[in-house]
Amino acid sequence: MEKVISEAEELPKAIVRRVVKDKLSDCSPDTDITLHKDSLIALAESARIFIHYLSATANDICKESRRQTISADDVLRAVEEIEFPEFVKPLKASLAEFKQKNAEKKGEASKAKEMKKRKLAEESSGKDGAKSKLSKRDKDSEEEAEEEGNDDGNEYIQSEG
Repeated sequence: MEKVISEAEELPKAIVRRVVKDKLSDCSPDTDITLHKDSLIALAESARIFIHYLSATANDICKESRRQTISADDVLRAVEEIEFPEFVKPLKASLAEFKQKNAEKKGEASKAKEMKKRKLAEESSGKDGAKSKLSKRDKDSEEEAEEEGNDDGNEYIQSEG
């Protein structure tokens, strides 16, 4: 009996094709390798099964440690446990590179956010300055009206400060 796989579990074929072609072009830069549709499906299914097996093993390692969140270390230990120790070193290198790039992106985003805050603060202080000048003009107008003896019936109170 054939097991039906939901679309949510399928790996995107375009990504699988790109990963395979990139690797094959690294191995054989002189030749252009084409993939038969069945081979692409077989590779995608193999990768999906591998991900399930690796994640289940990492989950077991996580549970043994009485935790509920799988960490990168759990995955690395799982890779060793399923007998692929030669992948651990390149995986650690890739993880370190990913963390470095992510930290740089966060740093850049943080700097951009800070610059935006400063710009808004400068614009805001510029507007407040304009409001202060406007308020001063209004006060001056009130004082002039008071000195001229404005007879509009309103009483003007000058605040100190």
